[in-house]
Parts: sequence; structure tokens; C-alpha cells
Amino acid sequence: LLSALKIEGEYQTGYDRDFFRHWIDSDGDGCNTRREVLIQESRTDVSISGNCQVAGQWVSLFDNVVTTDASSFDVDHMVPLKEAWDSGAYGWDSGTRTAFANDLGYAHSLIAVTASSNRSKSDRDPAQWLPVNNDFHCAYAFRWLAVKYRWSLSVDSAEALKLARLATTCANGEYGSIPEKARIGAGSPPQPAAPRQSSDGKLDPRFDTCREAIANGFGDYVKGVDPEYELSLIHI
Repeated sequence: LLSALKIEGEYQTGYDRDFFRHWIDSDGDGCNTRREVLIQESRTDVSISGNCQVAGQWVSLFDNVVTTDASSFDVDHMVPLKEAWDSGAYGWDSGTRTAFANDLGYAHSLIAVTASSNRSKSDRDPAQWLPVNNDFHCAYAFRWLAVKYRWSLSVDSAEALKLARLATTCANGEYGSIPEKARIGAGSPPQPAAPRQSSDGKLDPRFDTCREAIANGFGDYVKGVDPEYELSLIHI
């Protein structure tokens, strides 16, 4: 996998998380990508109620924390959105970036982990960060490489060196199959949107009404405040 990736410097300019629209409900079943991952990764049978509220049990492979409280876990992009941008996604069209951000076509593109471990990782690559769960390092390296391979993303020299060193200790393991290549649509790097003001003068609310937000592809919403809204804001 590593030998199949291009080694080059990162783009490192112009990134905006809003360029990667998520979480979406791609199959229209009422459960967005975040909740689909929670359903897939539950270690027990799940129950689903209301607006796709998921009950189950999850294990964070980054730090071996177990929970039955879905709101305490983030759904992490194995390759963070900014890392993807710097490694080639800056040249994708918006549809490809949305597909990457909501990739359910490869089981290891997204992973449910503790919010604290997700924040610790932030947008760092394996040369800068590895999970505190040492037993997961080899699988983590494989999944990282597999996602980069799937989406035809590059690696920088420090990242490649770290992954090569990990590979020498992990070569005999079985970590999964190599994923199919995703379809990439080329585009020009978009420009970040300028901050907005609401009618009451407050800076940078994304939209003034739920209707306007939904028209621009955001949601799900329930009466009152979306309980996952704060988590979605801090997710990298």
C-alpha cells in the first residue's frame, strides 16, 4: 500500500471544514452517516428510536474505552479532513469531498472513538500521533494507508517514513483487505466563505433559520436544539 502512494509535500493552504459536507443521509433511511457508523460498530444489538437515536455499546479502539452513551463518542475520519485536503482533496470537486466525508463504502474510513481521543488526534498524521492503545498501532497504520490508497491521496516524507517503520513490525499481521479505488472528480480549490451576520448582529451563525440550513443540505433537526450539534462543531 505504501509503495502505491505518491510521496510529496502537502498543500497546506485554503482548507475549510465546510468544504466537506457531512453528515448526510445518503440512502434516505432517516439515519445520517454518523448514526450509520454507530449502528455498524455497536458490539451489541442496536435499537433505533425516534429520529434515528441509536442505543448500543461501543469500544473506542484508540484508547479501549467502552460506552453505551453514543453522545460521548465522536465518529472520526481515519484520515482527517484537513489531512485529506493537504494530500490531494484540494483538487477535488465538491461531490468527491462529500463522498469522502461520508464514506460508508469502506468499513475503515470512519470509526467511532471517544471524543477526547479524537481531539487528541485532531488533524495529525501517524508521524505526529498514534493511539494510546499500542495494540491498535498496526491496524491503525494499515487503515490509514488503505484510506489514502482508496482516495488516491499522497503522503509526505515524514509520514511515509513513520509508516514504513511501522510496517516492518506489522508485516505478518492480518489487518483487512485492500479497498477498491474511489472515483475522484477533479475541481478547483474553492474559497472559504466569508463570515456572516445574523439579523440580530451576531457573528457567523451558519444560517438564520432551520429552513435555510436544510435548503443548503444541513440537518437532521428535531424540535429544539440538535443534541449532537456541539459535537459536530468540534469534529475534525
